[in-house]
Amino acid sequence: MGTNGRLSYGIAEESEFEAIHRLNYETFVEEIPQHAANPERRLVDKFHPENTYAVCRDGGRLVGMVAGRARRPFSLDAKVGDLDSFLPPGRRPVEIRLLSVARGYRMRAVFPRLVGLLAEHFRGQGCDLALISGTLRQERLYRHLGFEPFGPVVGAGEARFQPMFLTLERFVENGRALAAPADSDGAARVAFLPGPVQVRAEVRRALAAEPVSHRSGAFAADLRAMSRALGALTGAPAVELLVGSGTLANDAVGGQISLLDAPGLVLSNGEFGERLLDHAARWRLRFEAVRAPWGEPLPPEEVRARAAALPGARWIWAVHHETSTGVLNDLDALAAIARERDLALCVDAVSSVGAVPVDLRGVAFATCVSGKALGSIPGLSMVLHHAPIPPAPGRLPRYLDLGLFAEAGGVPFTVPSNLLRGLLAAVARPDWPGRFARIADASSRLRARLREAGLRLVAPDSHAAPGVVTVELPAGRESGPVLDALEARGLVLHGRSGYLAKRRWIQVCLMGEWDDDELERVPPLLAEAARDAGPAAGR
Repeated sequence: MGTNGRLSYGIAEESEFEAIHRLNYETFVEEIPQHAANPERRLVDKFHPENTYAVCRDGGRLVGMVAGRARRPFSLDAKVGDLDSFLPPGRRPVEIRLLSVARGYRMRAVFPRLVGLLAEHFRGQGCDLALISGTLRQERLYRHLGFEPFGPVVGAGEARFQPMFLTLERFVENGRALAAPADSDGAARVAFLPGPVQVRAEVRRALAAEPVSHRSGAFAADLRAMSRALGALTGAPAVELLVGSGTLANDAVGGQISLLDAPGLVLSNGEFGERLLDHAARWRLRFEAVRAPWGEPLPPEEVRARAAALPGARWIWAVHHETSTGVLNDLDALAAIARERDLALCVDAVSSVGAVPVDLRGVAFATCVSGKALGSIPGLSMVLHHAPIPPAPGRLPRYLDLGLFAEAGGVPFTVPSNLLRGLLAAVARPDWPGRFARIADASSRLRARLREAGLRLVAPDSHAAPGVVTVELPAGRESGPVLDALEARGLVLHGRSGYLAKRRWIQVCLMGEWDDDELERVPPLLAEAARDAGPAAGR
């Protein structure tokens, strides 16, 4: 059973204690083998008389809980020798334990709301430090909320935990910011969208910083740091920062291509390739279109042959990650063709930078944005490049003249410092290889489970982009009712864009932050919604 749009939160009443004992058993006996089984299928915590429980309810059913207790000794006192030596001095701690959420309700918002409610309760009693034994399976979530690990891992086997602490004032600040939006009925929502994406706490704090002038030394230092970090991530030594979407950045690249005064190829195998064709037409470029069917990769041999047959060809323009279908085109093959024929390769990398390893060393111009897989909020776009760019005042509009940006040290016009700081915090994360591996692994498991649920995937496995999985609904099903049904269960997927709705396509996007429990809910809920939505009217 999943969320139904009527979740409520509160401090448990005595009448709910039996439901608490049974949920405690389901989690810490049947799921995490921390205690022995018993025929009553109920587990009463040894500190139950002293516990305060925050609970989540779906109507009359108790579906989530967490307990707090401020009386020493804590359970951690028995697990960590000299516990106080690991803690900040002068604090009054509360130990938070027994986090348990029923399957089907494990959404990002539930944990912050439960613990936030408990934090407010114990702050009122003078406590100012939260202690937890965080299960290793959810350690990333706890760190995301700001908890700091200390001491050794405790427990054994599948029941292993990392002791962690967090000041209550910081948790309340972070927890409220990280809780998913709620609708008018209070239903928590989890979104797997291509943007806006769920961002890390470090990014939120950077976005909330006091603004500074784009002419200040602090801004210039942040811009240099962001450029270095993005260059290390992609291999591109220079970046120009624009205030706007990826469409703006692609228009700026179109302007640079127009300065070549030569024909080229525009490649398309999806919606965003078609948009590059539109950019090229609006710039009145001379070009030939090379198309592949939507859902299939671009054909390198045809591109090579068409480039050889086009007199005076100087450039190629293509999409790396075709977001509409979830196909990842072969950037290395395109770069090889560009080297062979001395062509300028221009790439829309809006959905690939931050989602997969991207090597732009063979690319003349590439575009990306702040609000997708890089992990900040929308508002900034970037053009990455190698060669110096001179201004072209007689040829290009001011804001599309990348040479003006380069000449002005990257800041010819106003850029909001908060957007830059958020982007810097996102790009400067130290674990990019781990992030790429996690996205790839999650995507592979997600694709397998979607197929097991009877759903058809658009992109072939051989060219599937890890950041986006595109599902085609069965004939006679429309995406709108399916998306509505999922949102009523607290799950927001991508599918309301016209090009997706027209094809009955729904997408699960892994570009932001997510929890494994949240992702596990997607295949069964999507399959159920597709089955129950019924045939479209008139079909």
